[in-house]
Amino acid sequence: MPTTITTAEDGFPATGRLASVDYGTVRIGVAICDPDWILASPLEVHPVSTLEKDAQYFIDLAKSERIAAWVVGLPIHCDGGESDKSKESRKFAAWLKETTGLPTRLFDERFTTVAANAKIRQGKTTRKKTKQRVDAVAAQVLLESFLEACRYRGELAGHCLEDSTSDESLDDA
Repeated sequence: MPTTITTAEDGFPATGRLASVDYGTVRIGVAICDPDWILASPLEVHPVSTLEKDAQYFIDLAKSERIAAWVVGLPIHCDGGESDKSKESRKFAAWLKETTGLPTRLFDERFTTVAANAKIRQGKTTRKKTKQRVDAVAAQVLLESFLEACRYRGELAGHCLEDSTSDESLDDA
């Protein structure tokens, strides 16, 4: 029997098409899922540009793909600690929410790039193609992990942007 997940207090929906983002300062991988949260697919890799062009890209993407909410990867160390990259991802997630007006959650992205590389290698693609697709496939792995965590827990996974988890450790560094 499927578990029913309810909408979170932060407005993150329990159904609807989600997009996950594997944030990077050069490239941003994007994946999407169906409205029933069953299947996640890599969509594309967006080359980072100006703030204005990036904002327009995400606004247009949200509209054209009918996205209900975003899941942004949060890089966490194996020991559970955060880094400067984590802080950048949190800042990007807040910007994405503000820019598109859509609910946004952070989700642990540990090992997504490793898993993405393994997935791509199984497809026997060239090294050049692998490099071009890895960020989108990493976003797919992130979204699959998020969806599976939601099903397993019976509630939304990840963290609201307002959660201050590990922020104090960053400030002390």
